[in-house]
Amino acid sequence: MSGRAILFLVIGFSVLLLITEKNIGVASNRAVDNMAYYYENMNVHNIAVSGANVAANQFFLDPTWTAGFNNVPFAGGSYTVTVNIINAFTNTRQICSVGHYEGFSDTVLVTLKPSSFSKFAYYSVSEGNNPTYWITGDTVWGPLHTQDKLTISGDPVFNGKVTTLTHFVTKGYSNPEFNGGYQTGVNMPLPPGGTASVKSLADNGGADFTGHDTVYVKFAGDSIKYKYSYGSSYTSVLAKTFAPNGAIFATGATLRLQGTVTGQYSIGASQITTGSGKKATKTGGDVYLDGSIVYNTDPRSNPGSTDMLGIVAQNNVLITDNNANKGDINIDASVYAETGGFGSENYDKRSLAGTINLYGGIQQNGRLPVGTFHTNGSNLYLISGFLKNYRYDDRLMIASPPGYPNTGMFEIVSWYE
Repeated sequence: MSGRAILFLVIGFSVLLLITEKNIGVASNRAVDNMAYYYENMNVHNIAVSGANVAANQFFLDPTWTAGFNNVPFAGGSYTVTVNIINAFTNTRQICSVGHYEGFSDTVLVTLKPSSFSKFAYYSVSEGNNPTYWITGDTVWGPLHTQDKLTISGDPVFNGKVTTLTHFVTKGYSNPEFNGGYQTGVNMPLPPGGTASVKSLADNGGADFTGHDTVYVKFAGDSIKYKYSYGSSYTSVLAKTFAPNGAIFATGATLRLQGTVTGQYSIGASQITTGSGKKATKTGGDVYLDGSIVYNTDPRSNPGSTDMLGIVAQNNVLITDNNANKGDINIDASVYAETGGFGSENYDKRSLAGTINLYGGIQQNGRLPVGTFHTNGSNLYLISGFLKNYRYDDRLMIASPPGYPNTGMFEIVSWYE
């Protein structure tokens, strides 16, 4: 090879090496830039998330907190948090946390709503001094909590998570199924004054029955029928005109209920006390189910159903001992008994009935019996009243009937990053 050819070859290789070196340098610089960009974005995102977490914790410590935070130093940057009420009627709130770092910013949005007792398939403060047992044939879908011990005899099935403040006890042969898990030591007290929220709503855009000892209410599709004595005729009114905001309340009255519900309603009864001392008289506050009460559009077959009902009693919610309830009874509702419980009238004297098919939930101060049973080894016999088939309405995890009693706390329903 001539000298000139060798010279051209050396120059060619030198040019290629220079180009390669430049490309490597550019790639290295880009890698550094990308790493820095990634770090800055990751850091500012973490700052925004941290601000949202701090604000959410503040909410759980103080549900009335709305002050927010302004330019709080954190991890070399800062975060600013504002709290906005995005729906005054449902008291839904949104945390907006904005993180700042080295000229970068990122936003995290957290939506919270009041935590309603309707989220429980079953809740009780007390299971009673002579506790009512969950027995073979009983099935519960959805979350269950008791502030007392859970008492079991036989093979009941719990398909949602079960929590108790204390423990559970068994009688005779018992082999319960906890398909959603089981946890003890969970403290979730029932605050007083739960019915007041429904009454307040009924007084402001709803319907309030006042001045009657007994009120009979029958839901009939888009109408509501009511009367004040057993033998009288019903008055029929258009439901949306009668109670535009969906709240119906019987102050100082016993409420007797049945029918088919179209729309979203809460209906309840409170007790009033007249006189004082030994002459004091207490009137009302109980709800009796004179027959089945169901949704016009069944959410189990039509997930788009918007029918929803809350039954709220200051005292008890009881299944009436009458001819209509000699067999099964169907209840589509979330049931709340503030100082009493949900049970069956004359549970130990009424004839052997059928099954309570409840789609919704029960929250009560003290558990009441719905029937009596006898055990013989692994065999269990219902003697009077009802078996229980309680199925949770999953919609109640994110929605609740109008004015339904809440826990006094907020819960997170969405977290957007």
